[in-house]
Amino acid sequence: MKYTIREGQPKDMEQVLNLIHELASFEKEAHAVELSLEDLQRDGFEDNLFHCFVAEKEDKIVGMALVYPRYSTWKGPVIHLEDLIVTKEMRGSGLGTSLLNEVVKYGNDLGVKRISWEVLDWNEPAIGFYESKGANVMRDWDVVQLDEAGIKNYLSAIA
Repeated sequence: MKYTIREGQPKDMEQVLNLIHELASFEKEAHAVELSLEDLQRDGFEDNLFHCFVAEKEDKIVGMALVYPRYSTWKGPVIHLEDLIVTKEMRGSGLGTSLLNEVVKYGNDLGVKRISWEVLDWNEPAIGFYESKGANVMRDWDVVQLDEAGIKNYLSAIA
């Protein structure tokens, strides 16, 4: 299957948002996406909060990888891979590997000390894919988050 991996552009963000919705449905969280097209375009291309790679086949975005900078108090500069998404019809085509290759090259070019991301513990195909690439799936770590409501509750409790 022929596809092209390239840096995302503002005009791609509508199709990227569709991929985000597809992933949210796959993860049984379809209702959780609050992001808008305008958010993606502003955050990625005006405020430069993230860097995005897209996979294009016949003028359709069929995959994406979105990363952003972080800083490790143990290692120094790192990047976080927020999502690597491949459409259902393109899974198994090598597209995920191609996108991950671009992320790793990008991180290396930036001189980061680590690339990190999360994977759901029930997503065995993704876990197997990442482990086959040499990634360390750290099953003894838990993800900790405060969502928007949690932030507001936290702040009201300390006020």
